[in-house]
Amino acid sequence: MTKFRVGALVAAGVLAGGFATSASAADLGGNCCADLEERIAELEATTARKGNRKVSLTVSGWVGQQVMWWDDGRQSDAYVTDLGSTIASHVKFTGQATILPGWYAGYVLHLEATGSDSLTTSQNVVDGPNAILVPHTVNGVSTLQSFWFIKSDQLGKVSIGKESDAADNAAILVDGSGSLVPANWVAFDVNSFFIREKGTGNLSPAVWGGNYCQSWGGAWGDCAGIPRNSVRYDSPTFGGFSGSASWGEDDLWAITGRYAGEWHDFKVAGVASYTQSNDENCCNIASGFVITNNTQRYFQAAGYVEHTPTGLWMYGAYGHDDYSDPTNLTGTRGQSETWYLKGGIRQRWNPLGHTVLYGEYEHVHGEGVFAESGVDGFAANGNFGPDNRDTTKIWGLGVVQEIDAAAMSVWLKYRHLEYDDNSGIQFDDFQYFSFGGLINY
Repeated sequence: MTKFRVGALVAAGVLAGGFATSASAADLGGNCCADLEERIAELEATTARKGNRKVSLTVSGWVGQQVMWWDDGRQSDAYVTDLGSTIASHVKFTGQATILPGWYAGYVLHLEATGSDSLTTSQNVVDGPNAILVPHTVNGVSTLQSFWFIKSDQLGKVSIGKESDAADNAAILVDGSGSLVPANWVAFDVNSFFIREKGTGNLSPAVWGGNYCQSWGGAWGDCAGIPRNSVRYDSPTFGGFSGSASWGEDDLWAITGRYAGEWHDFKVAGVASYTQSNDENCCNIASGFVITNNTQRYFQAAGYVEHTPTGLWMYGAYGHDDYSDPTNLTGTRGQSETWYLKGGIRQRWNPLGHTVLYGEYEHVHGEGVFAESGVDGFAANGNFGPDNRDTTKIWGLGVVQEIDAAAMSVWLKYRHLEYDDNSGIQFDDFQYFSFGGLINY
């Protein structure tokens, strides 16, 4: 991701006329040097600076939007949306200062700007509200991360505040193909779209994102994948291996191991991660369904391999979510399982940058009290088993074109979704095309 120092904005502002604006407000009656110092002081007072001479300030981020045409079997339409909360357009302020040689202190302030969140868009909602802010039905700028850290070259980094925990996006970030944003295992584009019953054309209570992550919220993969108030430790990298661990309120902890390296002509990366919440007291925010006094566990693993000379690559991810509530007299339980495979080729066929062609397949099924049903929205049986299972299958194709000169990617993709709730009711398939772009700064 391209980064720049905010100090450069001062020079740019002068060239664009910002200097003249400041000058008009300054007192022009003094000598030339005093007048110049006054103008500079006033400009600095109204412009972001590179820091306080001890702590740096770097601004980075991206802006991403897409046009999505969808068809649910009875109704079709086209929407313009963001890419989904947590990967939507954002700006990140990062700073760091040297305490001693090899020791640093720093901070991150990460703001997200949402106009229409694809996670909450549906047949009945054209401009979806920010999923993290629901039930508040407003969009705008929200704080995605805000934390400080202490880092040692030899001992690693400790950070405290609202941040991604050790398991957040663990499996997703292994993907080095260049197609990570448009094609991943989270139901960013279709999470809240209702599934339509075949024949009657009625919208069922079930949604395509389902409750596969159970009381952590739906969206297929990356369960518990939002920033939280936590304490996190990241180790240094040794021989390509690194690890992370975190703890947050309310007794939610995670541990993750990673590897990245090159073997002859192959780039290889892998990750395994485990998350557990012992007293979640959380909810599926979008539906208002609240669960307390339970234990929820999530395991995820992923791997990526790319043959450098040919550009052929393969990515795969697996996630298993398990829930139990020992205080419930019925022994409420539930689980979900996700498999995701994606492969393709990454080559530089034109002077703009690399072109990525890919195909993808995903299989998600849920069991237990959280399994969706086209009849009543939730299955009645609170136990594991094949008689209490719903399944969503997804396959898709896409092309991504990187534009190096603009630090930009554009893409066109197609996805086809099928649903079965094991009730005997048939449902219409869902399909959509999406054309989008993302530009880094």
